[in-house]
Amino acid sequence: SDGWMDEALTLGSWSYENRGSLTLAVFTTPTRGTAFAIQCLQPSRQIALVMAGQSVASPTMQVRTETTSRAIAARLSVGELSNVAASLPGDDPLLDAMALSKGRFAVETEGLPPLILPSWAEVTRVIEDCR
Repeated sequence: SDGWMDEALTLGSWSYENRGSLTLAVFTTPTRGTAFAIQCLQPSRQIALVMAGQSVASPTMQVRTETTSRAIAARLSVGELSNVAASLPGDDPLLDAMALSKGRFAVETEGLPPLILPSWAEVTRVIEDCR
């Protein structure tokens, strides 16, 4: 359903970081700290979508935009900073949909609260880095 388009945005803000061959857009919330990141690994032109938190053993990351919705097989990393990560090639059309999605896109995975994130310039910038 498109109900998520009417829900309130997750409170927080994006920031952009350049770490040499890795650039990232990081979404930080007042309550959870870093909640989500979009990382561009420039040598391989791979984008990683990383959701902070603990999930199931073989998680699926559901990304919803205004025009498209996709479930991506993800991997769970457990440790000091547990997270769920999904990888996409930098030219994947889903990334364009995230950047252009009427100001918002949603990310969901099992066991974690859904994120409804604003499509700020930082999102577009890190995607462009991997083109």
